[in-house]
Amino acid sequence: MTSHRPGKIPPLDPAAALPFYRQIYDRFRGAMAGGMLKPGDRIPSARALAKELGLARGTIEAAYSLLTAEGYIQARGQAGTIVTPDLDLPTPVASPAPLPDSGPAAPSFRPDSILPFQMGLPALDRFPRKIWARLGARCVRAMHPADMVHPPVAGLPSLRAEIAAYLQLSRGIGCSPSQVFVTSGYRHTIGLIAHSLLRAGDRVWLEDPGYPPTRELLGHLQIEPTPVPVDGEGMVVADGTRLAPRARAAVVTPAHQSPLCVSLSLPRRLALLDWAARNDAWIVEDDYDGEYRYVSRPLPALKSLDRDGRVLYAGTFSKVLLPSIRLAYLVVPETQVERFEQITQAFAGGSPELTQAIVTGFIQEGHFARHIQRMRKLYAERREATAAGLGSVLGKHMQIDSQPGGMHLILRLRGRQSDRRLVERMRMAGLYGEALTDWTASGEGPAALLLSFTNIDSRSTAESLGRRLLSLL
Repeated sequence: MTSHRPGKIPPLDPAAALPFYRQIYDRFRGAMAGGMLKPGDRIPSARALAKELGLARGTIEAAYSLLTAEGYIQARGQAGTIVTPDLDLPTPVASPAPLPDSGPAAPSFRPDSILPFQMGLPALDRFPRKIWARLGARCVRAMHPADMVHPPVAGLPSLRAEIAAYLQLSRGIGCSPSQVFVTSGYRHTIGLIAHSLLRAGDRVWLEDPGYPPTRELLGHLQIEPTPVPVDGEGMVVADGTRLAPRARAAVVTPAHQSPLCVSLSLPRRLALLDWAARNDAWIVEDDYDGEYRYVSRPLPALKSLDRDGRVLYAGTFSKVLLPSIRLAYLVVPETQVERFEQITQAFAGGSPELTQAIVTGFIQEGHFARHIQRMRKLYAERREATAAGLGSVLGKHMQIDSQPGGMHLILRLRGRQSDRRLVERMRMAGLYGEALTDWTASGEGPAALLLSFTNIDSRSTAESLGRRLLSLL
């Protein structure tokens, strides 16, 4: 049995569209087909090859798992991993020429992975699974035939009542349960608003930079987004009135601007409300993580200042509980309840009643409020630890913004680095990141990384991840 040196495999291409594990898989397949690797030859261990190529061990193991599943290699314990004896490779056929590389793949803002720095995920290791399981079992046992038909399209009445009570106490929003509409997520919420209040051709102010799926969704509905600049006080309302004074709506994130995490100042809030009232326009307040402010108490919602019924308040359970439950909610002005009921009947199918019942019990028993308090404390600690750990490793290459709240860090790149290219290399290496330039309407602007800290458990973990990131610079 001979041992194969990884240096005989062609080098990997960090700019290629294929991830590293797939490139490694293809190169081993090519080495076998070309006779460079013969049946019975020993191949490097995952640890050795990871060190040789400067990659994460998990990347190598992913390639080896694929080769093993397809019968090309076999693990022999202490004897190592070998090319399968008596391997009969088919005659290779010509493959079509690869398409030219057009740059990094488009980012996904609804990923189904769990990677270091994954955006949009709460602390999964601290979710109270036992309490959730107990409530789930109780709700299943209590099911009656009436609970097995189509769910109420506007949401379970008991959940709508609990949301209204929670918002009154925590966010200063006075509303009745009839004003609360349960949705299946942010996209559903925006679609419901657009179908109810907007028409094709309408213009809508969007923060720039801002959450990219909003632009995409409005574009599909033939609604014209107007990018409005953001500064240290949030959306520049004066620029909005200059760019599109007769816009029909504005979508804002007042508590923690997404993604810069600045708060909309009181003068800007009042100016925005005044503009909406004078122009019969609507304000969509996306309060996606307003509970998580670390320098002071959470700010009152913009909706709490609304005296003319122009603000629609959008909240979510994804950031507080779990994205997988697909539950969010929308508070509409009292004058629009009937209109939203009509549109909901036409377009919505209702969220699963069992999930809504579990969330209702979670709130009623006080677990929801306690969970938010624990997560606020935990996130403050993890944010500090992650910033310190990354700063100690990457301080010469990046500057971390100081933010009052939120669930992610902003790392400003020094020099002429491309944040998009760096994010692409991170994903190939098993790390998650988002490029700030992907959040701008023009695709340009200062280069920065958006990295979540919610699932980074310690400073040492952050330092280790920082070293992996440093190797990609």
